[in-house]
Amino acid sequence: LFWLSLNAWFFWKTFLLYYQGQQYYYLHQMLGLGLCVSRASASVLNLNCCLVLLPMCRVLLAFLRGSQKVASRKTRRLLDKSKTFHVTCGVTICFFSVLHVAAHLVNAFNFSENYNEDFLSLNAANYRGEDPRKLLFATVPGLTGVIMVLVLFLMCTASTYAIRVSNYDIFWYTHNLFFVFYMLLMLHVSGGVLKYQTNLEEHPPGCFNPNKTLRDNMTVPKAFEESFPDYTIEPFPEDLSVPDPFVQNNFMRICSKEPKFQSHFPETWFWISGPLCLYCVERLYRYIRSNKPVTITSVISHPSNVLEVRMIKDNFKARPGQYVILHCPRVSALESHPFTLTMCPTDTKATFGVHLKVVGDWTERFRDLLLLHSNQDTEILPIFQQRRYPKLYVDGPFGSPFEESLNYEVSLCVAGGIGVTPFASILNTLLDGWKCYKLRRLYFIWVCRDIESFRWFADLLCALHNKLWQENRPDYINIQLYLSQTDGIQKIIGEKYQALNSRLLIGRPRWKVLFDEIAKCNRRKTIGVFCCGPNKISKTLHKLSNSSNSYGARFEYNKESFS
Repeated sequence: LFWLSLNAWFFWKTFLLYYQGQQYYYLHQMLGLGLCVSRASASVLNLNCCLVLLPMCRVLLAFLRGSQKVASRKTRRLLDKSKTFHVTCGVTICFFSVLHVAAHLVNAFNFSENYNEDFLSLNAANYRGEDPRKLLFATVPGLTGVIMVLVLFLMCTASTYAIRVSNYDIFWYTHNLFFVFYMLLMLHVSGGVLKYQTNLEEHPPGCFNPNKTLRDNMTVPKAFEESFPDYTIEPFPEDLSVPDPFVQNNFMRICSKEPKFQSHFPETWFWISGPLCLYCVERLYRYIRSNKPVTITSVISHPSNVLEVRMIKDNFKARPGQYVILHCPRVSALESHPFTLTMCPTDTKATFGVHLKVVGDWTERFRDLLLLHSNQDTEILPIFQQRRYPKLYVDGPFGSPFEESLNYEVSLCVAGGIGVTPFASILNTLLDGWKCYKLRRLYFIWVCRDIESFRWFADLLCALHNKLWQENRPDYINIQLYLSQTDGIQKIIGEKYQALNSRLLIGRPRWKVLFDEIAKCNRRKTIGVFCCGPNKISKTLHKLSNSSNSYGARFEYNKESFS
């Protein structure tokens, strides 16, 4: 709401500038409010087209999040809103684009109907009554504007949640049309259709030129037959009838020079050149960094259509909670997808890994290539069979809100289904050693629909549980597993999972009771709440985090979204 209000304020201020500005007097007489609306909306579009790229500079955001330059946790949490800010800028661009187009349709009609022979350079039309469609389709600003509207329409419609979920490929390909949009935008502003007056001192708006205006259109009174200086301001005789356009506050403004008009320098270049160059430089850096393929060490097929890929890459470093972008040319030459790291490299091992759920065309083709020679549910292929794997490129790592989970004294981590992946890397890190982190108590809640899903990380949870018991810190982690859909009481198969079977609950968590228990056990402490799962769970946790409690505990909400 703050950003939308700021844009509305910016629009109104720019509107008043063009409505009251004397340099736009003659253009305003020709176009009316269409001039003010089109220019004000263009200013808002410049601002948002400038800022919409910054949240997509992922390397920059990861650097700011991990550097000491942003020491405040509140400031770092603002970086987690980058996607929300990107979407807000996109919606703002769509809204003000509609307003901008509507204003220019009115301007095209007014240019045609209000053609002024006195100010030929001010006219965009060639003659009175010219077809306004020629201004839209036969000029550079008009034609580029029409194409930009089509590109923006494709990008907006393909960005809806329904299309992203049903066919992510359409969203990905259409969203990359942003480069075409920006190229057209730079051409669009080079037309110089709207002009302003440059010689206000020699020709104040509303003055009359006795050498031309009065001689051509009226009989010059004897009082004005003598020569005039270049520019004078004199009281008009009270007994003389003067046409209204030449009277302002009982004074007649007289000039001898015609108005001169000039096109605006395209300000859009100032707005978008910096962020666009920054984004292009970052993409080049990311391309160079990810140009070498990784070495796939093993591939594991887990229950419920989940695939685990373990890899090695030289000089690859990552923090728990971060994610990478995978690109497999044999699957798609241009398409790539983000996946959260479930295993990070450490000082003792260089292996890192991801878990991906097979739910779309890209993941299906990727799974078929990796498990091409396997008919088993689970297979770990030795490294000497590396030649069977397709080339895989890894871009990243990039930051996410879950990096903060180890920076709280108490953290509540809630996962829904495959949303457990960000927390897997955190659990793996704690398994290697937990004493070096600020975290002293972790509440881990995992909700799944089927019992087999818990086997994705059952070994990891049991290993961490046993390690903490051996170190006499069983209260360090509180594990609660919820099976939301079942016909009866079930158990995770295997004797080694007894520790998890005792923590397996049937049904859904009672979130209010859970928050009250955590607040009671951690009085007057700040508790980090981290959620990766369905929006319904996310909204509930967000609401409870903002609610007050009688124990003085404060919950800070953080969220990762599937979409």
